[in-house]
Amino acid sequence: MSVETTGDPSPTAAHRKPPAPRQQYITWIALAMMTTSSVASLRSAPSMAVYGLACVFLYLVPAIVFLLPTALVSAELASGWAGGVYRWVSEGISDKAGFLAVWCQFAMTIFYYPTLLAYVASTFAYVVNPQLASSGPYTAIVIVTLFWAGVFVSSRGMKAVAGLSSAGLVLGTLIPGVLLIVMGVVFLGQGNPSAAPMEFSALLPAWTGVASLVLIVNNFLSYSGMEMNAVHVSSLRKPASEFPRAMFVAMGLVLGIFILPAIAISWVVPAESLSLTAGVMQAFDTFFAHFGFGWATPILALMLIAASLGGMLTWLAGPSKGLLMIGRQDGFLPPILQRLNVHGIQQNILVAQGAVTTVIALLYAFIPEVSSAYWILSVITTQVYLVVYVLMFVAAMRLRRQQPDHPRGYRAPALFLLCWVGLVASVAAFCIGFVPPSQFGGGSVLVYVLIVGGGFGIVGLGVPLLILALRKPSWKQELVADPVKEA
Repeated sequence: MSVETTGDPSPTAAHRKPPAPRQQYITWIALAMMTTSSVASLRSAPSMAVYGLACVFLYLVPAIVFLLPTALVSAELASGWAGGVYRWVSEGISDKAGFLAVWCQFAMTIFYYPTLLAYVASTFAYVVNPQLASSGPYTAIVIVTLFWAGVFVSSRGMKAVAGLSSAGLVLGTLIPGVLLIVMGVVFLGQGNPSAAPMEFSALLPAWTGVASLVLIVNNFLSYSGMEMNAVHVSSLRKPASEFPRAMFVAMGLVLGIFILPAIAISWVVPAESLSLTAGVMQAFDTFFAHFGFGWATPILALMLIAASLGGMLTWLAGPSKGLLMIGRQDGFLPPILQRLNVHGIQQNILVAQGAVTTVIALLYAFIPEVSSAYWILSVITTQVYLVVYVLMFVAAMRLRRQQPDHPRGYRAPALFLLCWVGLVASVAAFCIGFVPPSQFGGGSVLVYVLIVGGGFGIVGLGVPLLILALRKPSWKQELVADPVKEA
């Protein structure tokens, strides 16, 4: 059948192919801002303020040996293999290793949210009663209440909470961070003494054994998440030059947000009285009292709380959704955990996560020192998440060696060197995580190792191995287009 023409040899509009969608690009500056907003936070500042000026060293080291390799290596993987860490590890190692990676990416949130909500609990205490910040039962009650409220909100499919993520960077990070720095500079400028040594020699932490550097492990978790931003590498016009530029700018901004507020806190709160959960509010409380703005403490506390809760609601369903998709497509999860509610949300996974989080929250009720519980859970979170990076670095080297001609939008320079540096740093951080920090030397070393090792062994390795052992062919099913009909 011929095509009608009207003096124009081209096909008529009815037969023309629709134009291909135009590539949507983002600037490298926008990517740098996105990376900064997803990584930077004030929550870890108190743990580094304990070291005063030495926090500069303790933040720079993991930035060089972990943050930079993670960003550049994940950029190459994202530009060549869509699908995130599961696809990367599955292609480079095996499907089972890919499942372990995506499981650990999900499982780390089981410990992450209790530490996040412990920070919220201690911050809220400064609104009602600052003495509650060191109360274990109070902290446990707040964690359980807020987490289950978050599960309820997320299970309703309320997409509006996603907008709180970007607002959280300004409301709960940039404004409080700048305030801390400005008030700290003015405080010292008035001739007030610093609570921490400010001599040049204080830039290096005092060496009292391996335990004196254990806090650096927590900084690996502070920098985690760079692999998620690597998926945007294909949206840059010139990935080879613009992505490294964006990462270096983001790294500078992240370091500034991490280091400067931590130093400001160390100026007014002595290390021996610094709370790892309430340290930010301790500093604000001291500064505001000094400048006669005591009324502003509750306002600042509510800003920090709103930003933290917004972040929790935004990310609560994210990792569990990734686990759901892999569990269905490859049959890694039992049917009961694959079911969706009427809103298309993986409610059963969230409920199971909430049950485990409730049990973990009880640590705050039974461990006398809230800071000790906070630190232990932070270490377990890091231990579980480091497995993801170990597998990622190994997969990247294998893919470069086995599939050198596979199309990649970005090729990391000196990839094998970056992978080995990141791999060794991750393994070293994992081992150091089992050493109790010097600040908690009064407790039992055996109990500390058993808690950290047990938490990692059960959640990070035991559960995924059990799932793989019980896995059945009938667990595999296709994702339905309309989740409402399924329910």
